Amino acid sequence: MWRQAAEATERIRTQRPLSLWDGVPVAVKDELDMLPYPTTVGTRFLGHTPRRRRHRRGEKRGAGALLLGKTNMHEIGIGVTGQNPHHGTPRNPYHPDHYTGGSSSGSAAAVAAGLCPVAIGADGGGSIRIPAAFCGVVGLKPTFGRVSETGAFPLDWSVAHIGPLAASATDAALAYALLAGPDPHDPISQQQPAPTLLGWDNLDLRGLTLGVFWPWFRHATPDVVAACEALLDQFVGMGAAVREVAIPGLQAGRVAHTLTIASEMMQAMSATYADHEREHGLDVRVNLALARRFLATDYVLAQRVRTRLIHNFNQVLADVDVILTPATGLPAPPIPAAALPDGDSDLTTLAEIMRYATPANFTGHPAIAFPAGYSAAGLPIGMQAMGRHWEEATLLRLAPGG
Repeated sequence: MWRQAAEATERIRTQRPLSLWDGVPVAVKDELDMLPYPTTVGTRFLGHTPRRRRHRRGEKRGAGALLLGKTNMHEIGIGVTGQNPHHGTPRNPYHPDHYTGGSSSGSAAAVAAGLCPVAIGADGGGSIRIPAAFCGVVGLKPTFGRVSETGAFPLDWSVAHIGPLAASATDAALAYALLAGPDPHDPISQQQPAPTLLGWDNLDLRGLTLGVFWPWFRHATPDVVAACEALLDQFVGMGAAVREVAIPGLQAGRVAHTLTIASEMMQAMSATYADHEREHGLDVRVNLALARRFLATDYVLAQRVRTRLIHNFNQVLADVDVILTPATGLPAPPIPAAALPDGDSDLTTLAEIMRYATPANFTGHPAIAFPAGYSAAGLPIGMQAMGRHWEEATLLRLAPGG
């Protein structure tokens, strides 16, 4: 890293920078391969051997970015608090006794603490947007297939997305521009229109219609609802129109997404389960044990629910440009003393944390989380915008800090 920094300094001094990224520090979630580090996926038993192949994210080094290293994560991404009994639980920079959110917990904490302006995360059920909301940064989950999954540990392939967590909308846009696009090593990424950021920084919101499903929007704690409604009023003041919408099938979609991602993660860990099941944290052991009870027919039925949910969201997005919700149902919860160091399992709280995040993973629509305000305790509150497939630039228009 020090050699990279010295080389970038010399290029900038002589006015020969490789790109806008030259010398910019970037961190990478430990779910993604990065030379020369191992990939542990937050576990105790994986990642004893450093990775030897450079993947698409290595292009950041080609652009001159200063790759700081790997960031901690919730073990195998199967939780969204960030709790990790093996490598330590990251602390929220706004209040060290509270969670960062997960599973891209270390990436969010690194950006919020000012260690780097951008970190790379992965999102199968809110794992970029939830920690972004809890830590007061911008988190972008692009359209499914927009960013290559080459080099990512194959945890939850049908709902998996890679994207940036950033200190501002500008940083998020620049990171997205570098990450997005087809990759010959990832067939899914090749079926996409050309990425664009056209108009992403246009703060005149006239002509933009924001869809709000009020019963869903207001299914959060009062401080979250108040902050998000206040920001919605600001958008109206900037020229946007608000239209009330209805989105059928949300509850069925939550159940179907849970069944899908848990089944895929269970299958992903099946090769190591017999030998290492007891080496997982307590919450991971519970979740994998539950997933092993699901049937193939359950998974197939979940995909039928997915098809309906995609249709329902596409119908709504035919009439509005984006759908707005809070990013989470509550601010970052405190870390229970009993949860350290071994972990805990609180599925009720997890459901509230994930309330707004999972539909965009299930349908593949792009979604962004961005700061909306603070709770009475000074904890960040995030808002979420979901848009049409491939229209990430529209979502970036709503994120502050450009």
